[in-house]
Amino acid sequence: MADNIFIINASIVNEGKIYQADVNIKNGIINSIVPHLPKKKTPSNNLYITFSRVIDATGLYLIPGVIDTHVHFREPGLTHKADIYNESKAAVAGGVTSFIDMPNTLPNTLTVAHLADKINESSKKSLANYSFYMGASNSNIDEILKINPRQVCGLKVFMGSSTGNMLVDDNDILNRIFKIKNLLIATHCEDEQIIKNNMAFFRNKYGEDVPIEYHPKIRSREACIKATHKAVTLAKKHKTRLHILHI
Repeated sequence: MADNIFIINASIVNEGKIYQADVNIKNGIINSIVPHLPKKKTPSNNLYITFSRVIDATGLYLIPGVIDTHVHFREPGLTHKADIYNESKAAVAGGVTSFIDMPNTLPNTLTVAHLADKINESSKKSLANYSFYMGASNSNIDEILKINPRQVCGLKVFMGSSTGNMLVDDNDILNRIFKIKNLLIATHCEDEQIIKNNMAFFRNKYGEDVPIEYHPKIRSREACIKATHKAVTLAKKHKTRLHILHI
């Protein structure tokens, strides 16, 4: 018998409304949302006897699965912090049914081979739906051009250095990246030169152990604005799909 589930008496939260309805799920996909589940078989209705499971959600809220578009599951290479299985398990427990993982793992996801490895591992370990960002650097444009857009949600571009080898501050490379038409470009917008200048100032004042409260002074508002302006200008110039992270 096909998997045919009815969730009854739920308070559904969707599209700005809360309303009472029953939900029919066939083989893992929502088949229908109906005002009320038929309680018995009638000449015009033979649905009830085919249900494999009925869940009474009286007093409970039913919401669509959340899509978390920015996670760091740290696999491979940093699994002492997190891993695909445990993080996806926590996600599902909290109502997050899909996630999009960032490329700053070890190794960084800078090649299509490393991307394929992450997809393969997730197919074995993840309890949620998944997708991944490919990472960009000043030296992996050839790998970027190999990307199959159907296998990734987009390209992650660090315009200011953060972790690993994923800085992109070469203007020629940025232009080539923003010319890509069939891929979402997601930017971490901080100007690298402003960061370096600020870091030099505070290291000159405090040495290598700069107090943590100066972090927002080093990665300053000005650094964010300058890089964001550059990203928006490039996106307008090349008609690129742009998503700016960490707003």
